[in-house]
Amino acid sequence: MPEFALVVLLGLQTKHFIADYLLQFDWMVAEKGDLRKLGGYAHAGTHVIGSAIVLFLAGIRPSAIIALLIAEFVIHYTLDYSKVRYSKDVTLDQSPQKYFALHGLDQYFHHLTYLAMTYIAVFTPLF
Repeated sequence: MPEFALVVLLGLQTKHFIADYLLQFDWMVAEKGDLRKLGGYAHAGTHVIGSAIVLFLAGIRPSAIIALLIAEFVIHYTLDYSKVRYSKDVTLDQSPQKYFALHGLDQYFHHLTYLAMTYIAVFTPLF
């Protein structure tokens, strides 16, 4: 069972890299801090689609997949929105240390989300 959990976690983290760095387009980045624009929702949706694929291929129960995807969408959107709002005046050129600290904290919270999702999907019999 622990080996299976590691495979699920690796799948989610690989998906995160793809969705955050390869499939996050400039328009998504530009619109993530505005609740009225599509960018942040589309970006969080990209993550949800990727996670759905990983969890489905891992054979996770459908009820757990649905609950986890709803939670991931809300958490991912909220983290990204918060990062944009709290770091809007922090630029790489003016304050590289602060810029990367905020970026690293954002990524840390995303990876904690995947750790929790893996634990719930693999070890919780609630769903």
